[in-house]
Amino acid sequence: MTFNVLVVDDEKNIRTGLGKAMELDGYATFEAEDGQEALEIIEREEIDLVLADLRMPRVSGQELLTRVVDSFPTIPVIILTGHGTIETAVQAMRDGAFDFLTKPVNLDRLSLLAKRALSTRELVLQHRALQAELETHRQNQQIIGKSPEMQRILDVVRQVAPTKASVLITGESGVGKELVADALHHLSDRRDKPFVKVHCAALSESLLESELFGHEKGAFTGAIGRKRGRFELANTGTVFLDEIGEISPSVQIKILRVLQEKQFERVGGEATINVDVRIVAATNRDLRVEIERGTFREDLFYRLNVVNIQVPPLRERREDIPLLTAAFIREFSRENGKTVEGIDAKTRSLLFGYPWPGNIRELRNSIESAVVLAKGEILTVDDLPPSIHDGGEDRDVRIALGSTMADAEREIIRATLASVNGNKTKAAATLGIGRKTLHRKIAEYAIED
Repeated sequence: MTFNVLVVDDEKNIRTGLGKAMELDGYATFEAEDGQEALEIIEREEIDLVLADLRMPRVSGQELLTRVVDSFPTIPVIILTGHGTIETAVQAMRDGAFDFLTKPVNLDRLSLLAKRALSTRELVLQHRALQAELETHRQNQQIIGKSPEMQRILDVVRQVAPTKASVLITGESGVGKELVADALHHLSDRRDKPFVKVHCAALSESLLESELFGHEKGAFTGAIGRKRGRFELANTGTVFLDEIGEISPSVQIKILRVLQEKQFERVGGEATINVDVRIVAATNRDLRVEIERGTFREDLFYRLNVVNIQVPPLRERREDIPLLTAAFIREFSRENGKTVEGIDAKTRSLLFGYPWPGNIRELRNSIESAVVLAKGEILTVDDLPPSIHDGGEDRDVRIALGSTMADAEREIIRATLASVNGNKTKAAATLGIGRKTLHRKIAEYAIED
């Protein structure tokens, strides 16, 4: 990415010299002789950094700074002046200048400041781009991910949601199975009807039966009145049975009856209750193995598994980590009154390389901790939990079985770039290909810088 630097000074020799210095650092440059011309250039060009003299005719550097900060807050401004005083520097910084240099300008110092300023702008722009993507994902009921795996899941969800088919969502703990269930309900014709969730593993057999089907007064000790169960409360809507692999055989039989006949009786009751509910279930267990062990009914499995959605672990869709990270940064910044804007390159590389055994839940908790402990607006490696530091040296690239050669090549290139902090020269050397070839493949696979 080539950055555009705008040099603003009423002395032609100075702005030309500074422009050439910026070009030697690899930046494209624009020149303006006063603040008014500078504002016109900023309006029509994509400017990434402004170097502005403080005293100029028409619109001064001080006024230019104020107007850039108000209208283009992501563009950093470095103030240059031959009349530098401590008071002037302090006022410029208070007004929003990135930094302050006196003339004659030390070019090495200017080069360092420009690099820092553009790095900060790049992080802010990346963060805003991720936020824009998150707005799109919110329309898909909070499923966050642009990886091929998650796009396939979204396609299945959109296709299955309007039907009455039962859905079994499988995957490791923490991968986001409940979010898939949410999307299935909210994209269905039942979206305005009840959506009732039951976490089966959290309840004993007797409590779960009462929770699902309700009970009559006196059905057991402590049943002081009639209680309607979750199936009854969800009539015409959707029931989500999380961790269904944990339920007992006796409760399995009753759920099977609801699926087959759309009816049940409350605990201790004789009246048959008819319901119209769609059942979505989730488990982190392999139910086929549980069937072989005799702990799960085969007939119930086939009734639940009309459509199966397998949610991959985070380590198999690492390209979703930036989006998820941005979402969690925004959530926890808002909750904790912080103004965290993003993460630096080293932290991004560490998050990308970590294997995430706890999946999205672990990433979410790690970002919450980092935001709470953050001292600045950009998260650094020091803000992350120690467990991430210790486990972030995973150098393996995992390719899912069934991936195409293109998928495999894309993942290897992405992981290699992450391991060298985006240095394309090092990445090309590591991969044994030319830099031009690497650039072509980055564009071909739409790999983010």
